[in-house]
Amino acid sequence: MTGQGLAAHLAIGVTTVCRAWVVRRKDGVAFGFTDHDRDLMIDGVTCAASTGLSARALQQATGLSVDNSEAMGALSDVAVREEDIAAGRFDAAEVTAWLVNWQAPEERMVLFRGSFGEIVREKGAFRVELRGLTERLNLPMGRVYQAACSARLGDARCSVDLAAPGMRAQGTVRERLGPERLMISLDVEPGEARPEGWFAFGQLAVLSGAATGLAFEVRADRGTIVARDIRLWQAAAVDLHSGDRVELVAGCDRRKETCAGKFGNILNFRGFPYIPGEDWLRRPPSDGAAVGRVSRPRSIFGSPT
Repeated sequence: MTGQGLAAHLAIGVTTVCRAWVVRRKDGVAFGFTDHDRDLMIDGVTCAASTGLSARALQQATGLSVDNSEAMGALSDVAVREEDIAAGRFDAAEVTAWLVNWQAPEERMVLFRGSFGEIVREKGAFRVELRGLTERLNLPMGRVYQAACSARLGDARCSVDLAAPGMRAQGTVRERLGPERLMISLDVEPGEARPEGWFAFGQLAVLSGAATGLAFEVRADRGTIVARDIRLWQAAAVDLHSGDRVELVAGCDRRKETCAGKFGNILNFRGFPYIPGEDWLRRPPSDGAAVGRVSRPRSIFGSPT
């Protein structure tokens, strides 16, 4: 209906149209932008005219080619903040671009629907790649034959319940020891004992402070029952300070031994641990020796070396 109304408006020859964008982050926060000189309301989101956002020409193609565009805008405290981009809050955010009759915003049509790609910050501004819906067709599909488990801890194929007792632990940041290292004091109930390394390859979610809502992958977990030395795979883009509340989730290195010993979930192991590794491929040729036993290599002339 909205498209029909806009088509009738475009047919008169003299038009009052502009473009508008609605961006929805993964945490549910929505932002609206427009290149009109006044704010517009689109689907309950105010598209602000004071943000200086603009978009380059949209490239669209038939078939399975990926549609793409590029948006540019100024960083501001009321719209897109540099610290939010650095923290990854806008990564893979959903974006919809509209052509709108600004005199009657209900008359509009979708020009583009997709997600944010690479974001570049420079000189007080940002530039972001817009990826169309067909971008998802570039993702690899199917199962990979590998020694490690291909499931993610807690997903439907793994079936481990991450809400079960012992799988999660809340605590408080005691000290930041480095860009990728935190000392955390855990809230430990009587009888609870999580061994060293329990949270390695798991996740650290921030519950309070400037980084609230962000999550980071854990590389290593050392320490005692109540004090854990947590090392992250990457430095936190937003500083975590003493007193910030966090939650640690158990991790899995996707080995068969971990699946069986740590989680008792070997029946759902999704790897192929007995596939010959690279060491087997590098073995020298043998003259009829049994598999698993390496004989002396022979020279190219046929005599033993």
